[in-house]
Amino acid sequence: MTTTPLPAPLSAAHEVPAGRMPALYIGHGAPPLLDDPLWSGQLRALAANLPRPTAILIVSAHWESAPVMLSASGPGTELVYDFGGFAERYYRMTYRTPDASALAARVAAMMPSTEPVHQHASRGLDHGAWVPLTIMYPEADVPVLQMSLPTHDPDRLLALGARLRELRDEGVLVIGSGFLTHGLPFLTEFRIDAAAPGWSQDFDAWAAEALARGDVAELAAYRSRAPGMPYAHPTVEHYTPLFVALGAATDPGAPGDQVIDGYWMGLSKRSLVLA
Repeated sequence: MTTTPLPAPLSAAHEVPAGRMPALYIGHGAPPLLDDPLWSGQLRALAANLPRPTAILIVSAHWESAPVMLSASGPGTELVYDFGGFAERYYRMTYRTPDASALAARVAAMMPSTEPVHQHASRGLDHGAWVPLTIMYPEADVPVLQMSLPTHDPDRLLALGARLRELRDEGVLVIGSGFLTHGLPFLTEFRIDAAAPGWSQDFDAWAAEALARGDVAELAAYRSRAPGMPYAHPTVEHYTPLFVALGAATDPGAPGDQVIDGYWMGLSKRSLVLA
């Protein structure tokens, strides 16, 4: 088991201005994360370190759809159990959050008329949303709305994030939810404390350095620039939510706080807070 410490308070250089929520990129793991005392403790500490949100808008790797779609927004949104092979109790979990219809209307109004948003009346929260949020906000007392991931093009996702930026001044926590490395087909051990493969370590170190520099262009050129590809991301949906979070940042080129690092099942759980 990694000995990664719990997140420290945000550094003075990256404190979020009063009244404004940050934007986050987080690793979301899988249902067994709920029973991992280390990573769940890190996520709880991360949430405790933030201002309390009025609502949460989350873009997960597990809902790819264009044009942009929004999840059901009524109270007590259902969950999507989009996984297999886990203990039965994970399929009985609930996360009954308050009505998020006001946020849904607000987000829809922010999109260009040429890119209308579709509200999916029956689509619930997938595990990329409800697993980390169950840990971060266990009382389920914050309205949550999920937005689909409409593309993997970094420039378009940065633009999408930029449209959402003003929500942060309204107390909305904007989250891109993925996994900084996600080469599941290339893992040889399926244990939480499994050693990180070289390709996972190499990609993670490259991303950490680029994030520390605020080098968005380098991060966007991951297909040709990042070591460990394509093993780190044989498909890229767990990486690209990062660009929604970067776009929603006040300055996408300003280094964020890398508040969680280390590995889980050999995959990088590095997570980022952006002012």
